[in-house]
Amino acid sequence: MDTKVIRRQRIKFGIRRKISGTAQKPRLSVFRSNGDIYVQLIDDDASKTLASASSRDKDIVAQKAPKVDKSKLVGAAIARKATELGLTTVVFDRGGYLFHGRVKAVADGAREGGLQF
Repeated sequence: MDTKVIRRQRIKFGIRRKISGTAQKPRLSVFRSNGDIYVQLIDDDASKTLASASSRDKDIVAQKAPKVDKSKLVGAAIARKATELGLTTVVFDRGGYLFHGRVKAVADGAREGGLQF
């Protein structure tokens, strides 16, 4: 395996040791691939995904924008889905990535959509 991937996994496991989501305050997990970004609201107690959004959703793919702007739209989309479920607070899980660029854009989009973390 690539040392970069191993390093991210170690950071990710360290983060996961400290935080977990519940039904009232789920974990907002971020996964970033080279082209797309995916987010999930996870209830770790029941091991269930409550809601998800990604840059591959039809309404986001239709917009021709840079990846950072699409990430902000993904954050707003997950915030919309969370409010439909009656959730206002989440625990942010950056997944071992730096809180910078696309990951920060997701967080900003979610905050603007009304989520608190």
